[in-house]
Amino acid sequence: MGTSSKKVKGIGLCSGGLDSILSALVLRSQGIDVEWISFETPFFAADKAKKASFNHDIPLTVKNITPAYLKMLKNPHCGYGKNMNPCLDCHTLMFNLAGRVMEEQGFHFLFSGEVAGQRPMSQTKSSLRYVEKNSGYDGYILRPLSALTLPETAIEAKGLVDRSRLLKIVGRGRKDQIRLAQEFGVTEYPAPAGGCLLTDKGYSIRLADLFEHQDHYSENELHLLKYGRHLRLDPKTKIIVGRTKHDNDRIIEYANPSFDMLLRVKDIPGPVALIPRSCGKDHLIMAASICVGYSKAPNDEQTWVVLKTPSAMETLRVTGKDSSEIQQFIIK
Repeated sequence: MGTSSKKVKGIGLCSGGLDSILSALVLRSQGIDVEWISFETPFFAADKAKKASFNHDIPLTVKNITPAYLKMLKNPHCGYGKNMNPCLDCHTLMFNLAGRVMEEQGFHFLFSGEVAGQRPMSQTKSSLRYVEKNSGYDGYILRPLSALTLPETAIEAKGLVDRSRLLKIVGRGRKDQIRLAQEFGVTEYPAPAGGCLLTDKGYSIRLADLFEHQDHYSENELHLLKYGRHLRLDPKTKIIVGRTKHDNDRIIEYANPSFDMLLRVKDIPGPVALIPRSCGKDHLIMAASICVGYSKAPNDEQTWVVLKTPSAMETLRVTGKDSSEIQQFIIK
């Protein structure tokens, strides 16, 4: 795993949070060249990592790993956390993918901002060891913030990193990190909140429903799980109804014009309704009625609904459904 360069180089997983930033700065203070890699899927983005890269002048590589991630997510070896979050297998996959970049580009080792004991599922010492052992890069993963509480790695033993200048932070407290941030002059960083949608209960319920009823799905369909109300009429038919203008805009953005149907009440304020992958006539009438039910149109009158299909534009005249009739279809 050597490199033609005499300069020691490490590539780290970056979330953009304070721990990620500090882990890189601790290594850079030793004269080590540090770069970051951040992964994106519909479940998490690299926006915070991009900002941290800009603020601290640390080169960043961003990769979309959705196909590989979905393969893992459907059957994680260690199972899920509270919702659909496969934290141990997620970290294992990320280190494996980062390790390939390490080898391809001549880095000496991998690192991250993980702190032993900070998270009860993914950052216990046994969890950190599981990830390293199963990543394919055992001995080449460094956690600079907690290194002195963990076994010595191969890269420390080889003298590539000065172990005595690494740290022994443990637990969920933030005092040590805040003090270290002051020492490094780090003043801008996000609050320590999770950025993964797989930890969100509502999103996870919708994702589980999608996995149950479809064998294949596009990235756009995974993005759509973030927006609006989701209703299932039968195993093959789902409706997504916007709650806000922002929802409506995103539903239109992620709709597939080659397969999906879009509904909107004509001339009356209300939601956009999307039928992914289309549906039959009976379900179309039901979807239009639900769309009217969530609009400002009176439910006791026939109302025009504009339907946009992959091949045409037409109008339907339906009576709206009230909330008591709609509740049975909501995915929850």
